[in-house]
Amino acid sequence: MQNVIEKLKEIESGTIGIIIYSSEKQKIVSEYNCEMSFPLASAAKVAVGFSIAKCVEDKLYTWNDIVEDVNFNPNEDSKELYPHFQQRSTLSLREAVEVMIACHDSLVANSIVQKCGGWEKVNNKIKAYFQNINITQNPRNLENSGNLSQVFELLLLIFEGYRLSPDLWAPIINGLVRQRGDIDGIPTHFLNHMSGGLDNVVIDIGILGDLNHNPLLYVLGAKNLPNRSNYQSSDEKIIDAMKLLYEEYLNQSAPNLECNN
Repeated sequence: MQNVIEKLKEIESGTIGIIIYSSEKQKIVSEYNCEMSFPLASAAKVAVGFSIAKCVEDKLYTWNDIVEDVNFNPNEDSKELYPHFQQRSTLSLREAVEVMIACHDSLVANSIVQKCGGWEKVNNKIKAYFQNINITQNPRNLENSGNLSQVFELLLLIFEGYRLSPDLWAPIINGLVRQRGDIDGIPTHFLNHMSGGLDNVVIDIGILGDLNHNPLLYVLGAKNLPNRSNYQSSDEKIIDAMKLLYEEYLNQSAPNLECNN
């Protein structure tokens, strides 16, 4: 896994952090700057989903409750991923959480949060588990941020929660599975993740590999990068690092993936 970190270190300007977890070994196998805080951008929607799932678990809501006054952000891709939802102004809570994550949709996120008591209440629910994660309505707000190690713990709880109680955690996992953001060379169904970005920030949290056979979990953050609209070199290094991480997954799983080669 060190080669993944070394590739990220090739980013000439900025700060990077990463945590890689082997579900096969059930331990973190590589980490760098894991206690650093990074802006979360759209990836904070996974934390919103976690908060709602915990409310459902506590029987404050059910996944079948109705979210009203739903609007879809025209700048996101719900028209492509959920064309059958476009004329609807209501969604079930499970549908809304899935769309929020799959499409990075901040308007749907706001409808969900308003249904569940408002941003302060949802944020406090998250902080009950992860004190150093803070969410804001505006995903571009720099206070919308999280400590990398706690973001990883959140992801791990979702992943392990789905294995034990799939009905509870399915809306979040469904969103991760359906989200687009392909990387050439990595099969789409092996990259189940939530990415986010600002002009000088990249965040990506996800599950890499076969969800049913010892995938790798990862959280990756980069901040203080050169403006990404003008300089793509940082993004290219991150993509290269993800390809190396996928190679690591293939190497650990080779005997069991022969049918996919």
